[in-house]
Amino acid sequence: MQSGSITTPFGRRQVTLALVKAQFKISDLRTGKTADKWKVYRDVCDARTLLGLRDRALAVLNALLSFYPEAELSDDENLVVFPSNAQLIARANGIAGTTLRENLAVLVDAGLINRNDSPNGKRYVRRGKDGAVETAYGFSLAPLLARSDEIALMAQQVAEDARRLKVVKERITITRRDVRKLITAAVEDGAADDWEMMEATYVAAVAKLKGAKSKPDFEAVLDELTLLREGVLNVLECQVFSGDSDTNGNDIRQHIQNSNTDSISELEPRSEKEQGQRSGQNLVRHAEPLKTFPIGLVMRACPEIAAYAPGGEVRGWRDLMSAAVVVRSTLGVSASAYQDACEAMGAENAAVAMAAILERAGHINSAGGYLRDLTSRTRRGEFSLGPMLMALLKVNSEGAMRA
Repeated sequence: MQSGSITTPFGRRQVTLALVKAQFKISDLRTGKTADKWKVYRDVCDARTLLGLRDRALAVLNALLSFYPEAELSDDENLVVFPSNAQLIARANGIAGTTLRENLAVLVDAGLINRNDSPNGKRYVRRGKDGAVETAYGFSLAPLLARSDEIALMAQQVAEDARRLKVVKERITITRRDVRKLITAAVEDGAADDWEMMEATYVAAVAKLKGAKSKPDFEAVLDELTLLREGVLNVLECQVFSGDSDTNGNDIRQHIQNSNTDSISELEPRSEKEQGQRSGQNLVRHAEPLKTFPIGLVMRACPEIAAYAPGGEVRGWRDLMSAAVVVRSTLGVSASAYQDACEAMGAENAAVAMAAILERAGHINSAGGYLRDLTSRTRRGEFSLGPMLMALLKVNSEGAMRA
């Protein structure tokens, strides 16, 4: 390691261990490495958010690179440029002197340039008799060369994040359109259900777009809109297949929305066979696998189950399923009832159903009987978790707003 390449700044400027560490990295620069200086600059511009740079800092870096005579940065060449502040100001679109100094410091802190100060703090070059540079004092561009590969990867990451965000926004646009037109068609055709509640949920989800800035913010809105779309389609699908709008259209209200769920007083059947005898007579259509919803969306709709998870936190599906087993025992649901639900819905969706039942435990007389009923409806293809989660999400959102 070349310890002689480590320098400290002139005057009152303080040196930090982070700057020393950056200079150690430069001293290990691979022999023969080269990089197109303007390609590196474009990568820096693309990765500026990750590097913590502002537009003025990029303008100053552009000016510094313009003083390097070669097109490629090379460890075989002198990588120190030594323009005066007046020259830098002229090439940085005439920015103020204080702004220039501030952004030079920003570039140093970002690890893109290093100060190579002379004994008196001036920037100059000393040449030999043949005109070759012997010693130069100013700003070293070596960090750009040393980190060129890293910066290129950062630029690619930013580009990929931008692409994914664009896809999320496109999906939001399509989902908004679907929900808007489906609700309008249902209302105009007189389909029976609580369309005012769905409309309010839609408006609340769309309103969150105004404050969305990051990809997770937009993904959260997309999850809510997707859940709403699933709920609307489930209601309409049940009505189309059964031809009974009054019965199937009330599915959401009967299970979650209706505050009078105390009226559910059925006792839990002892076996799946007993339950099957009742459900086999009313089979409408073949059951289809339930859709699995994002774990983050499930936890926003059913936050109470987190208290039953290992460590009091649900970090993934394994934690949620472990918590569901505890909740099953707490609410007095038999192991056979929960096993039947797992077989009909899938282990993940059965855990979600238990989380939803826990949210409304105070309004349900028999949690076991309620789960048996959901399992039976699932086998008949008449139940979807979408409307249940959508209703709980709306209730919890309203509670948070009131708080």
